[in-house]
Order: sequence, then C-alpha cells, then structure tokens
Amino acid sequence: MEPTPEQSPHHAYPDHWEADVVLRDGGTARIRPITTDDAERLVSFYEQVSDESKYYRFFAPYPRLSDRDVHRFTHHDYVDRVGLAVTIGGEFIGTVRYDRINDQGRPASAPADEAEVAFLVQDAHQGRGVASALLEHIAAVARERGIRRFAAEVLPANNKMIKVFRDGGYTQRRSFEDGSVHLTLDLEPTEKSLAVQRGREQRAEARSVQRLLAPGSVAVIGTGRTPGGVGRTVLRNLLASGYTGRTYAVNRAFDEGLATLDGVPAHRSLGEIDEQVDLAVIAVPAHRVPEAVADCGEHGVQGLVVLSAGYAERGAEGRELQRELVRQARSYGMRIIGPNAFGIINTAESVRLNASLAPESPARGRIGLFTQSGAIGIALLSGLHRRGAGLSSFISAGNRADVSGNDFLQYSFEDPDTDVALLYLESLGNPRKFNRLARRTAAVKPVVVVKGARHSGSTPPGHAVPVSRIPDATVSALMRQAGVIRVDTVTEMVDAGLLLAGQPLPAGPRVAILGNSESLGLLTYDACLAEGLRPRPPIDLTTAASPQDFRDALAEALADGTCDAVIVTAIPWVGENGEAETGDGQVLAAALHKAVAGGSAKPVAVVHVEIGGLAEALAAASSTAAPRPRTVTPAADRPRAATTLSTGQARSTAPATPAAPEAGPAPEAPTTPPMRPGPGSPADPQAGPAPEAATGPGRIPAYPAAERAVRALAEAVKYAQWRRQAAVPGKIPEFLDDTIDEPGAAALIEAQLATAPDPRGRPLTHDEARELLGRYGIAVRPTLPAPDPEAAVAAATRLGYPVALKTTAPHLRHRADLGGVRLDIADEEALRRAYGELTDLLGKPAELLPVVQAMAPRGVDTVVRASIDAAAGAVLSFGLAGAPSELLGDTAHRLVPATDRDAAELIRSIRAAPVLFGWRGSAPVDTAALEELLLRLSRLVDDHPEVVSVALEPVVVAPHGLTVLGASVRLAPPPARSDLGPRRLPNY
Repeated sequence: MEPTPEQSPHHAYPDHWEADVVLRDGGTARIRPITTDDAERLVSFYEQVSDESKYYRFFAPYPRLSDRDVHRFTHHDYVDRVGLAVTIGGEFIGTVRYDRINDQGRPASAPADEAEVAFLVQDAHQGRGVASALLEHIAAVARERGIRRFAAEVLPANNKMIKVFRDGGYTQRRSFEDGSVHLTLDLEPTEKSLAVQRGREQRAEARSVQRLLAPGSVAVIGTGRTPGGVGRTVLRNLLASGYTGRTYAVNRAFDEGLATLDGVPAHRSLGEIDEQVDLAVIAVPAHRVPEAVADCGEHGVQGLVVLSAGYAERGAEGRELQRELVRQARSYGMRIIGPNAFGIINTAESVRLNASLAPESPARGRIGLFTQSGAIGIALLSGLHRRGAGLSSFISAGNRADVSGNDFLQYSFEDPDTDVALLYLESLGNPRKFNRLARRTAAVKPVVVVKGARHSGSTPPGHAVPVSRIPDATVSALMRQAGVIRVDTVTEMVDAGLLLAGQPLPAGPRVAILGNSESLGLLTYDACLAEGLRPRPPIDLTTAASPQDFRDALAEALADGTCDAVIVTAIPWVGENGEAETGDGQVLAAALHKAVAGGSAKPVAVVHVEIGGLAEALAAASSTAAPRPRTVTPAADRPRAATTLSTGQARSTAPATPAAPEAGPAPEAPTTPPMRPGPGSPADPQAGPAPEAATGPGRIPAYPAAERAVRALAEAVKYAQWRRQAAVPGKIPEFLDDTIDEPGAAALIEAQLATAPDPRGRPLTHDEARELLGRYGIAVRPTLPAPDPEAAVAAATRLGYPVALKTTAPHLRHRADLGGVRLDIADEEALRRAYGELTDLLGKPAELLPVVQAMAPRGVDTVVRASIDAAAGAVLSFGLAGAPSELLGDTAHRLVPATDRDAAELIRSIRAAPVLFGWRGSAPVDTAALEELLLRLSRLVDDHPEVVSVALEPVVVAPHGLTVLGASVRLAPPPARSDLGPRRLPNY
C-alpha cells in the first residue's frame, strides 16, 4: 500500500516492514505500516472493540475515536512515530503504535532512544497471538530506527497485555506508579527472546499444517459432473479412504436441481453450504482459481490444496500469477499447498483423509512423507505400499508457493503419529531455517532427505528460491551436521525409512551376519566394510538350515554383547527334486519375529533372494503397516525340505574382522547410555500412543540386495552416533575469550569499510589482514616485498635465513606446481640464484610480485576458509592444500559458529585425514592447534558478519604448532539475517 502525498516525502513508505505471519491457531495474517488511507478501516476496527478493551487502552471510557484521534493514528513519519496493523481480509484486527520520547516522557526525535508503545487487539481475535506477533515486529522496526527501549503503561487488571510483555523474553523492568504498571523493555534480542520467538513460530506453523491435514470438513471445488477429471477423482478418493469429516462437491456449473453427487451434497458455491468448511481442494483452471479463492476466503475456509497447474512452471507470467495467488489466500488468513500439487493424505484413524490423486490410500503407519514432485510422490507411495509400509501423513506440495518442507518439519516434530520424516526436496527456500529445524527434529526422530536438482542452474521450474553460491557437496555436509540423513535416491530413502521406522537405533557399528548362503553372507560382509561398519565373520547356517535354525541363530546374535545389529541373509530352500521352494517365506518370517519378540534393542534387517512371501510376512507385524490376518504353520509342525547338501554345524566363512579404517582418533564422545529403541517404539517413554499395528514385534525390513540393506543400516549407525553426541552439545572453549579483542577488530573493520569506494566492500591488503586476524589470535607469518634481488636480500637479512621466495601474482598464487616457489634458501648466494631462476622462468618481477618469507617448520599443508553465503549463512571449511584435494573435492564444511566438537569432526571428516595422524609412519601433526585455529576463525566471522570471506592458505601444521603463511580477507556490508528478525512467512 503506497503512502499519500500528505506523508513526509523524506520518509518513504517502508514496504520491507510488510510481512505475512502465522498466528497461534495456524491461521495467517498480514502486518503492515498504517497509512493515511486507513482512516475508515481504523474507525471500523475500533467500533468492533469492546468497551473493556478500550478502557484498558486509554485508561478511561472511550467509546469512539475523534477526527483528531483518527488523524493522529494514521499519520506517521515512520521514524519517530510508527503504527503497524494486523489485517485479515483487508480489515484491521489489531494495531500497535510507538512514539519516541525523551527522558521526561515527551515527544522527541533522535538521538532519543526510548519510545512509548501501546497495543489494541479486537476481542474476537484475542488469544490468537496477535499482540505477540506485533511486539516482535514493532520491536524490529524500533531497533532499525535507533530506539533501544520501549516504555508502556498498563492497568494492573490488564493481565493479557502484561503477559505479552512478560513472555516476550526481553530484558524488562517493572514498577507501580500512579495506579498503573510501568514497564520498560530493552529491545536488544536475547537468547530467551529468540527462543520464545522460535518456539511460537514452531507451534504456529505446526498448527497451520495440522489444520490442513485434519480438517473437519472438505469441499472439492471443480468436481466434474461426469466421472473422470481431477476434481471428481479427488472426491472419489476422499470417499474411498473413509474420511471421517463432512464432504461437499462444489461446481458453479452444477444444475440447480442437483442435490448430491456420489452421495455427497452438491453445491454451486461455498455460500450455499450452511456449515463451516475447513479445507478446500481447488481443481479448476488457473484463470478461475482467484474466484474460487475469494469464495473460500469470504466463507471462512482455513486452508487450500490447489491442484490447478499453469503457474510458475510456465515462466515469468505464471510466477506472477502464483505470487498473486499466495497474496490473495494469505489476505484471508489461509495457507496453500500447491499450486500444481498432487494432494495430501492423513491416515490417522480419527481422520482417514485422502485428498489427493493417489487412487489408493496407504496403510496407517509411522512415516511422514513430504515431496515437491507429484511424480516422485506417486513412486514413493507405490514403493512403500509394495513393501508393506504405511504412512502417517503425506504432502505433495507441487510448486511449494507457501507450505514448504520447513513447515512439514515443524509439524513432524510435534506429531505423535510420526516416527520418521522423509522429504524429497528440489529446492530449499530458506536453508538457514531448514538446518535449524532439521537439527531440532533430528534430535528426537530421524529426518531422511533426497535433494533433487542438485547441480547449479537446475532449479526446477516453479521454485523461486534465494540464490546460493555454495556447491551441493557443502549443502550435504551441512545437512549431516544438522543430523539429516541425506541419501541420493528415492529408493535409498525408502530403504532407510523402513529400517528407521521399524527397528531400534544401533548402539554402534558392529554387525553380525548370519544366513543359509555363504556367498550372500560374504557379499554382505564386503558391503559392510565398504560402508565403514565393523562386521563379524558371517555365520553360515548352510542351505539345510530350517526356520528354527534361523530363529536360534538370530536369538543368539541378539543376545551377544559383541554386536550392535544383525543382518540375516536367506536364499530359497532346495527340495529333494532339486527345485527351489519359495513358499517358506511366511514360516521363516514367523521364526524371525519370534526371535526378536523378546524386545531386543538391536536392529535386524533381512537380505533375501526370491523367497516368496517373505517381505510381505515380515511386514505383517509392522510398526508402519497394519497387520494382515494370516495362519502360519509353526515351524516345528511343518515338514522340512530335504537337501543333499551338508547339514553340518554352522561355520564362519570370513577371516577375522579387520579394524575399521579410521581417519584418525575420533573426538571423544560423551559417555551416554547406548541408544535403545527409536522414537515411537514401545520402550520409548516419550513416544506417543502406538497405532494398532504396533501391538506385535517391530517390523523387520527386507531388502532384495545386500548393498541396500547395509547402506540403510550404515545410515542408521551414523544417525545414532549423531544423536548420542547431540545429547551433550559441543561448546566454545572459554580460553578464546582471553585472547580475542572483539572491540579492536570491530574498530578496524569500521575504519576499513569507511574507506571502501565500492559499496560491495573491499579486499584487505596483506598487512591489514594480518592486523585484523591478529586481533583474534591468528598469527600470519609476515612477508616482505622483493621487487628486485637487492630488496630480496635485504628482506632475507631482516627475517633471517632460511627463507622462501615466492610469487604472489594472482595467476601463480598457491601454484607451487608451476615453479613459483623456492624453499629452504640458506644464504644470499642461493637467494640471488633462485631469484634469477624465477624471473627467467616465469617473467619480470613486476608481473610476478615476488615476496620473501621466513621458512616455517615442516608439516602438512592445509587450507582453512570461511565465507558467508546469503542463503545458507557463514560456513567454515577445511582441507589439505594441493591440487589432488581440490580435484577430488576433499573438503569438509561446518556451519558457524563452530563448537569444539565441530572443529574436531571437521579435520577428521576429509578422506585424506589419515595424513594428519601419522599415515605410513609419518609423525602425527598438532591437530589441537589446528582445532584452535578453526575455532578462532569461526569466532571472527560470527562476531563480525562484515568479514564475508577469509582464506588461510597454506596453513602448515607441524608436530608442534602451526604456521599461517598466507591470508586473504574481504570485508563488505553484512547480508541481511532473516533468521534473526521477527517471524514472517517467505515470499518466493
């Protein structure tokens, strides 16, 4: 909304203050500055406020606003006087205003840094978190305008308003003066205020998704009059799923005399429906969607699933239509799944909703599934169904214009029916927030992600996302840091999801392998070693093994304290006539279930080859799929197939287990109890009520290939280790505080940016970078210019022999392989000779920019970097120096701020890490000094976001200490931190 000419021309309308927010009950509203055009809206709003609320606002009866009041409350300069309004459907439901005051409480201008603040919320909307959202936004506006404190006068009986201030998390002071409570709030964000803000965000966004997935009534808009078509298909699927709420068919083309369609009430518009409609599924052409959305908004619909296509996937014009769709829906307080969505499913017994194009509703289970692709959604639903797995919820978001994977994580975190969250994502709208939410969710239940469109420039049509410069490998590393299980394919996602939903988490990497095939056991053994697990020698039960033999062997392995997980391998039995008997799968499954019936805390997976009915039977007692009645003949009563092969004792078929390859000593893990059952299992005291399907033993996942089972188990092992470590988070050592000059660094940065002619910032010179890094205890070895041989000799004399002579020209920097570096120069004669060789080989000194530097102790050359990505935030990186590491992409990454545990893991997570720990008899280097360097650099970029990039190269790590030989630093105005501001929904 644009200001009128009456408003101060030198204070333009601050459109960046506009924001869509999710309220406590899951509905949305819009916050924006109040303008002179809002006079009628303000008067109408005030007329709907109760006399009691007016009294609390003005401390006296105040039945109506005078013309002077209306003028005052709608005319602002957006600096010293600011008013914000919360709107739904274009009408005000709440307002807040601040006026800058001086020490005497009178109107003032800057530099006065205190303001008086007052709120008013319509009674019908009190309790929805309107005032809390307004406080967050008006506080951010005030900070932007140089205001540091709010003062408020509140009547003692106005408990709701006092609670809003008290619960905000800001530092506050309270006194009682002249019959009112005087409150002063310091507006600087605190850890508590940020935690309060994020807690409210989590509850509100989770509730907004819950309203979509558990509506009391659904209207399908665009239901065809004849069978077929999108709308009619959704209506059919709703009815087939046994949806427990009320269902309506809506189409403006229905004949006036049509009362029902497929047994449900038929209407030409929502206005004809006498009851509240909670969810609308829109299946009309794109040009008719605005009309349908307006009809929904005017009749109180809470959420929309837009199946209609023709939006951002069609290009720029479609993207603008999509943005207008979101603006229109949010203006009515509605959230959107879609457009171009496949639909949603909720299998909870109290809901049984299938508002999607999936012809068959999945079984009830413990897996939540979110996908940005309808085609991938179909494939995942089909794959889970074939393997007997069930779902708790399913969202296919299409173009993801509003509800996103972040919202799904908020919902999954709270949903007691979801034990594992699976997400197929093609873009990340807010990577910082995703990592934060994923870390919190992964601390209580697994999050498995497949990221499509991983390569630069391949963002899918319809997904408008912030531009990120970080490569996909970095994104993957940051996800791992947050506890996300990232896999490459949807098949791997299903494999991991089945294991995690049906089995407890492993306490470690030790794996027992048993089965009736020596070859399949060896394949499994090799796969375990390849995935970094520690397999025990496979136990060959021989091909004559009966189901009872499998049961006994599995029970023994589960009771063995030297293993953490068991993989069972099975091939068909061979009968007396030489034909494979594939019908014994149900009997074997029953035997395996009996072995685990004692409530083992170890995960079990089965690798089978063409055993009919085994996978289905293993899923029968699933915690993710409803059991199917089946009569199974007990193994003891079933005739056992004879075989001509040996029936001797079980035997080991592999050499003793070698030690798992290690990059180096792992950082010390906290001493916590072994991880037992996963979330949702009967032994989890914090789990929600289990579904009917979980009354028997846990589901045992079955895999058709050893590699797939082992890969899923390896992911579970790594996730379990992350969970154990996350239970005792890392910390930033206190010793850093004594050796860091934060104010001094801030002064340097301010001075250097003040001299930058380019508003995008500037690189620092070598000496400037040394001075800044030195403020954080990072010493960079000095270099002296050597524009000619005489200068080189003088520099070497000053520094002391031996020295290094190297070029600093951009095209030769860090390229020792091109001959631009001469090391261990012991005297003047050798220096002059090296100087001549360098210039003869590579060019004139003016082109090479040679420098002289004192030699550092021998060690391992490494590279340490930090950079700020606008989308992902500050990233700390580490790797070995040199072309091989760069060529292979052997670099590790962590988000800033890094803890001591992050630093220790960072240097151990590269593939070449053994070089640091005494590989092939070499001396181990000082990794403690390297970890300290990483922590110091992390602190620098975290404390000063103006430091947008730092490269320390090379960092020579010796057996004792390290030396930073080169450093480059770039300063720039810091990018906006949307994750630290007030709550707001993204606009793509």
